[in-house]
Amino acid sequence: MNINVKNVKIIVTIPVSNVNEVRSAVCDAGAGIIGNYTNCSMSTKCIGTFKPNGKANPYIGEKEKLEFVEEEKLEVICEISKVKDVLKALRNNHPYEEPAIDIIPLIDESFFE
Repeated sequence: MNINVKNVKIIVTIPVSNVNEVRSAVCDAGAGIIGNYTNCSMSTKCIGTFKPNGKANPYIGEKEKLEFVEEEKLEVICEISKVKDVLKALRNNHPYEEPAIDIIPLIDESFFE
């Protein structure tokens, strides 16, 4: 089976107060294009947990303390050729020093015809 991947889905969790800034940045960098539509995204409210170690510089919370933060999981589709630019924009606008980013390859519907 030979699959040519043209798009990925980029997923990242963001504190609720920062979602629109990150969404705008990744869409301005070229993510979120589906056919004749731009700025396409989906977000879901969630609770993120983390415990910064002694070397961390946490945006939220305290070192060595488990944190529970209301976040949104932001999902956008991105062409392979634009991924590096989109990730750069994401990291430059995300408040966390280590955002959790998932990059999932997508199979085009035409593969199944």
